[in-house]
Amino acid sequence: MLTHIRRHHPDVKITGTRQKKTVQLLLPTVLNQPLDTHTNKAKKITEAIGIYMSSSMRPYSLVEEPGFKYLLHILEPRYNMPSRTHIRQTVVPSIYNQTRALMEHELSAAPSVSLTTDGWTSRATESYLTVTAHFIDSEWEMKASVLQTRPLHEQHTTTHLAEKLQEVVAEWKLERPGTTISVTTDNAKNIVNAVREAGLGPHVACFAHTLNLAAQKALAVNQVSRLLGKIRKIVTFFHRSTTAAYVLERKQVALDLPKHCLIHDVSTRWNSSYEMVERYLEQQVAIYSALTDNTVKNKHDGSGSRLSDQEVSFAESVVNIMKPLKTITTILSTETTPSVSMILPLKTMIMKSMERNDDDAPIVREMKNAIRENLQTRYTDTHLQDFFNKCTALDPRFKSLPHLDPAHHQNVFEDITKEVMSRTEQVCI
Repeated sequence: MLTHIRRHHPDVKITGTRQKKTVQLLLPTVLNQPLDTHTNKAKKITEAIGIYMSSSMRPYSLVEEPGFKYLLHILEPRYNMPSRTHIRQTVVPSIYNQTRALMEHELSAAPSVSLTTDGWTSRATESYLTVTAHFIDSEWEMKASVLQTRPLHEQHTTTHLAEKLQEVVAEWKLERPGTTISVTTDNAKNIVNAVREAGLGPHVACFAHTLNLAAQKALAVNQVSRLLGKIRKIVTFFHRSTTAAYVLERKQVALDLPKHCLIHDVSTRWNSSYEMVERYLEQQVAIYSALTDNTVKNKHDGSGSRLSDQEVSFAESVVNIMKPLKTITTILSTETTPSVSMILPLKTMIMKSMERNDDDAPIVREMKNAIRENLQTRYTDTHLQDFFNKCTALDPRFKSLPHLDPAHHQNVFEDITKEVMSRTEQVCI
């Protein structure tokens, strides 16, 4: 009856009913109440989880892992972990939209933008194209943002890659009146031609990749290739035999050598071959001692695999020749600012270091010739060299332009002065 009266006759006053007592909750009970998902604290924790998963490339199943749940419970016992579906459908898309809006605003304010792009293949044999934008913001800080990583389902033809680049420029509204978009890629013909077909440029070939190609030519010299193959077999043996690896470690301790693992090279990275030879030379005494150990002899014929004295001398020559290229590659890989100003000075330095010497052994001369012949055809376009020289002149480290003769040096600074004066007049107008 009471339920009927309250529902259908709300204007009727009910008297004589027993009122429920108001129970005051104890403080521990209040503190242990579940955190409402609509509170600011709960929202910030959920957003922080999404940011962590996005920035660290963690899977959505992270929120279901017992260890991660335990961590969150210790930090905030009242927090209820959201489901992976909520993270995937709501949290991460929201973070993406916020980040994209911020990037669009920064890119729209930038007077000019440069792009770098590269194609790569995942472990699942899926092909992708990643494009990164580089620009200077209003605070004169260098910014770099990955715009997108898109799958490439079709063949990597020049036309297809050009379409993908044009889509990036259109989607992010990167075109500016009176400006150009420089693009840095590797030296593959399809992407080089695609930049030109897409109407972008100037195109700048990655100097680190250019060095890789020159170094690969040097390592392809017959004697060097055979030497690498022999070292590679020794390294493979120690990687596959747990007994040999254990004996090698014991020999390193006995000979007071660093307990370093032998390095196996990768065909696409020349510096891995350099590191393999360098590590072999560091550990050659321990390697020889391990190969002649009785416990290893049963598994491997050590006398037929170790390098001869002449081959060790060849290996030392390879390291000495390739060391400048390795140093430059390391510098370029760790550089956080644009390195285009370094290209011509470093190229000139390498070309001088690869000049013939009367004391050079035949293998050394052959390696030097391979590097010089490959490098001398790079960055020879006149307009591109003018662009590089201006960049080099504006870099305090190379403003003296040591790679140029005095007349050419003067012309570069005159061209820069004219360009600055022209831009100043446009601003004043």
